[in-house]
Amino acid sequence: MKPTYSIIAPIYNEEESLPELYRRVKEVMDRTGEPWELVLVDDGSQDKSTELIRELARQDERVRPVIFARNFGHQIAVTAGMDYSRGDAVVIIDADLQDPPEVILDLIAKWREGYEVVYAVRAEREGETWFKKTTAAMFYRLIYNITDIKIPLDTGDFRLMDRSVVKVMNQMREHHRFLRGMSSWVGFRQTGVKYKRAARYAGETKYPLRKMLKLALTAITGFSYFPLQLATYIGFISAGLSILAIPVVIILRLVGDNAFTGQATTLIAVLFLGGVQLISLGILGEYIGRIYDETKGRPLYIVREAPEEVVEKVHN
Repeated sequence: MKPTYSIIAPIYNEEESLPELYRRVKEVMDRTGEPWELVLVDDGSQDKSTELIRELARQDERVRPVIFARNFGHQIAVTAGMDYSRGDAVVIIDADLQDPPEVILDLIAKWREGYEVVYAVRAEREGETWFKKTTAAMFYRLIYNITDIKIPLDTGDFRLMDRSVVKVMNQMREHHRFLRGMSSWVGFRQTGVKYKRAARYAGETKYPLRKMLKLALTAITGFSYFPLQLATYIGFISAGLSILAIPVVIILRLVGDNAFTGQATTLIAVLFLGGVQLISLGILGEYIGRIYDETKGRPLYIVREAPEEVVEKVHN
């Protein structure tokens, strides 16, 4: 029987959380009285997660294991889950149970009202440090203000998408993926549901500051030309300051002021302009590097084992 709902959970070293994730998802989804499936994408786990996923699949045919040949990253794992999902509505949820499965019922209720994307908004966050909360808030507001599309504030990947939305997103095969931005870019009827984000059930976060910065860079370069424009603005400002400084220096020299004599001023100016040029080249390099990755034509992921039935046939 074709499932009405597909729950996608990317898994990377979540052996402690997996049994509880399955139990709670099963308890919640059984309440709907409709067919569902749980797509567990093993993103190259190095603990016992792979064996646990296989065992869950043996116990319950509604569990569909997709096991990668190596680690490809969270966003790619979610993409694979969408490729292998079969439901009319697709829910993305993290395996650490910070996103409570019980909220899925609220997402479904909004979907039943006719919304095609229902994203979960983090009204409260438990079990996180002040630094984590502050940097997360800065991350969301930075992305919101400089990207070309308006990504809802304080939202992660936890959301429900209609099959029509998933079909469109599965056609977008860029390698550097920012799924919450992509789901905003496609349009359709969208709304949010507020929820209280729980503390992590077990294990360590898979998104430390380094990965958050990388994700922010992906979001910015994927949905904004602001860094390139910023380099241009800095260039114009530097040139303008230089033009203004020329008559000032001439006048000071004529009146006998020695403030701008010697090599120190020249050295400072050269270092400043050299720094601006290197930053600009670095920004250009980020964009060019992403273009280079796309031209290689490599598949987004390599699957070691997965269900034979694949809804979306595109894997490049």
